Amino acid sequence: MSLSEQVQKDIVAAMKNKDELRLSVLRMVKAAMQLKEVEKMRKLEDAESIQLLQTLVKQRKESIDQFAKGGRNDLVEKESSELNILESYLPAGASEGEMDAAITQAIASTGASSMKQMGAVVKAAKDALTGKTVDGKVLSDLVRARLSKLG
Repeated sequence: MSLSEQVQKDIVAAMKNKDELRLSVLRMVKAAMQLKEVEKMRKLEDAESIQLLQTLVKQRKESIDQFAKGGRNDLVEKESSELNILESYLPAGASEGEMDAAITQAIASTGASSMKQMGAVVKAAKDALTGKTVDGKVLSDLVRARLSKLG
């Protein structure tokens, strides 16, 4: 079952269970997917759907950070609840060990020896972690730390 089919099925379940928050979040996800499908003029592949979900998760995390700075705890709670629902549709996250192994492999394959090659290393590490949820900021911070030790 594709991710969009799963979302549609869960929308129906949320309606039956009268789960307003879940229904709202899933409708927002479905709308974002449909918008992307119209843009691309074809059905989304699962990898593209996951990438879209990761973007929505990133937006929620940024909103939570901003609301926390502004002292809006009510909105922090709402965004956190939405974030939990969105994250339940993402594949398992890459562990610290998996990220370290991917970075080591990426440094070896790109022959990186300084911070100038950071972009290539991050890209190669992301490619190695395909199929897992990876926080780009965490990955780039780890790459930066590893390359600064080399240089």
